[in-house]
Amino acid sequence: MTGFPRYAIYFAAGADGALSRFGAELLGYDAHSGDEVSFPQEALRVAPDWRDITADPRKYGFHATLKAPMTLVSGRTEAELMAACATFAGQSRTIPVIRPVVDTISGFIAVIPAEPVDALQQLAADCVREFDSFRATLTAEDRARRKPEKLTERQRDYLDRWGYPYVMEEFRFHMTLTGRLDAERRGPILEMLRGRFAALALGTLAIDRLALFKQDETKGRFRIIGEWALTR
Repeated sequence: MTGFPRYAIYFAAGADGALSRFGAELLGYDAHSGDEVSFPQEALRVAPDWRDITADPRKYGFHATLKAPMTLVSGRTEAELMAACATFAGQSRTIPVIRPVVDTISGFIAVIPAEPVDALQQLAADCVREFDSFRATLTAEDRARRKPEKLTERQRDYLDRWGYPYVMEEFRFHMTLTGRLDAERRGPILEMLRGRFAALALGTLAIDRLALFKQDETKGRFRIIGEWALTR
């Protein structure tokens, strides 16, 4: 079984921003505070089973993956990982800016970039490489849980090399809002989510910070334990 605690390096919008509130309300959980949040009535009207629809993303909080959840390799500590995050954030780089939209991706609904952004792909790849020395090797059970038989050859190679199949060329930035939905259910839910997102009037979104998330045990949710602004 996967060891605990687990850590992940994600993008998460600032705690006080409209985007964070948008995500926390829809998922019913605020990863900044660790608090439960009431669902919008609009979501419950469209889908009375909204709690079930959002069960999987709720566990992780509203985020976009940069370095997937990992157990620390023996000899590395949480304090060292936090220090590495601070060092990484302090390195000067081009800050990716996306035009965010709500759309479907692999059967679920998420906030995604309207078009590819090279600087974002580079940021994600840098995170995968930079923090890999902290990652314990996947157990056979962890690898099997990723269903390698359903992955492409390149994705399997990435799973074995980096502990996660959707990195480098396979990376797709997304901030998940629902679990996977049957095609017939997606239309009304997508329309509702697009309407709520449009109300934010968020024309662009700078991916300008790192957040370190921690999960203490298998049934626990991930919670933010550190945040760092990226250096331009």
